[in-house]
Amino acid sequence: MSYRESTYNEADDADENSSDAPTPLPPNSHQTLTQTPSSAATPIDDIDDIIDDDDDDDSTNPILTKKQKPLSSLSTPTPPPSKKPTKKKTNNSVWTYKSTSRKGKKKTKPSPKAPPLPPEDTVLITPVPRFPTDKSDDSPSLPISLSRVHKAERVDLSDDRLSASSSKGYRMVRATRGVLHGHWYFEIKVLRLGPTGHVRLGWATEKGDLQAPVGYDGSSYGYRDVDGSKVHRAQRERYSAEGYGEGDVIGFYIGLPDGERYAPKPPHLVWYKGQRYMYNADGKDDLPKDVPGSEISFFKNGVCQGTAFKDISGGRYYPAASMYTMPNEPNCEVRFNFGPGFDFFPEDFGGRQTPRPMIEVPYHGHDVKVESPLENGLAEKLN
Repeated sequence: MSYRESTYNEADDADENSSDAPTPLPPNSHQTLTQTPSSAATPIDDIDDIIDDDDDDDSTNPILTKKQKPLSSLSTPTPPPSKKPTKKKTNNSVWTYKSTSRKGKKKTKPSPKAPPLPPEDTVLITPVPRFPTDKSDDSPSLPISLSRVHKAERVDLSDDRLSASSSKGYRMVRATRGVLHGHWYFEIKVLRLGPTGHVRLGWATEKGDLQAPVGYDGSSYGYRDVDGSKVHRAQRERYSAEGYGEGDVIGFYIGLPDGERYAPKPPHLVWYKGQRYMYNADGKDDLPKDVPGSEISFFKNGVCQGTAFKDISGGRYYPAASMYTMPNEPNCEVRFNFGPGFDFFPEDFGGRQTPRPMIEVPYHGHDVKVESPLENGLAEKLN
C-alpha cells in the first residue's frame, strides 16, 4: 500500500514531478490521505490532464481511455480558514440613501401624450354691486326724476321725486337719467341745512358709491358747501371764493364733446346658479378714457364760479346730491330742478356752448346687456 498527498497547487505539482517523496506539510495544515493498491496506482503529471476538454478527441487521449477514478477520490480541497462573521454595515445616515439592489430600475416606456383638449369658452364673472345697474324705475312715459333704486337707504324722496333729504352721515341719490355726450345743465336749491347739516352736490356715474358723498371716488365730481371747494377722489381743492348755504341755488354745467367715443363698454349681466353676475366678454377691464375738451363748471345764483374739472373720464353722468347731519337733528334737504324753468339760468356762459336742460334727456334705460345662462354656466345673448 502506498499513500499519496491529495492537496495540490502549482508548487506541489512541480515537486511531485521531480521526486516521489511526499512533501512536508506546514504546521496546522489539513490533509487527506487516500489508500490505493500499488498495482492500480497511476502517476499523474498534471491535474489538468484528467479534465475533459471539449476541443480534444476523447478517443485519442490515452489517459481517458483507461478506467478513471472520480476527481473527488483523488483530491479533497482544503477547507477555507474560518472567519468570524462580520456584522453587516447599515447606513444610518438620514441625508443619503444608497440602494442595495443591483438591479436597475425598470425602464418604462413613456406613455403617448394625449391630444390637447379643445379650448373652452370661459369668462371671469363677479357678483353685481349691492345696487345692480340692471334695475331701473324709469320709463319712456316718465320725465327725469330722482331714482328710488339708485339711492342710499337712508335717503328719503318726496312724492314728486324731486326733493331728497337724509341724516346721520353722507348718503347719495342720483337721477334716473344721465348723459354721455353734449352740453347739459340743471339746478339744485338748498332748502334746509340746520345747525349741523352739510351738502356735496354734483355729477356721478353708475359706479359712484351711494353710501358716500359726491366726489368720494373717481366716479363722481362734487361741489362742497363749507368753503366752496371742489372734491374728486376724496381730495378737496380750493375752487370758489366762498361757500354756499340755505336758500342758494347751485347750477351744474357739463360738457362732453363726442363723449360716447370715450365711454367704457356696457357691462354684461348674467344669471348663474340663481345669482346675478357681471362679466367682460373679452376678459379685459374696459377702463374709462378721458374726454378731450370736456369740463364741469358750477354756478352760484347764476354766477359762474369757474371751470372746476377738465378732461373728465368718459361715461354716463347723472345729477347727484349727498346730504349730512348729526344724529337727532332734522334732515338736510335739497330740491332738484331739471328745467326748463330755471331760477338762475345763466345769460352768459363765458364762451362755453349753451347747454340744454336735463329735462330733454331722452329715455335710455341702462347701459347693460342682460343675458341668460346656458346649462354649462356660460351665457347667450337675448334677442
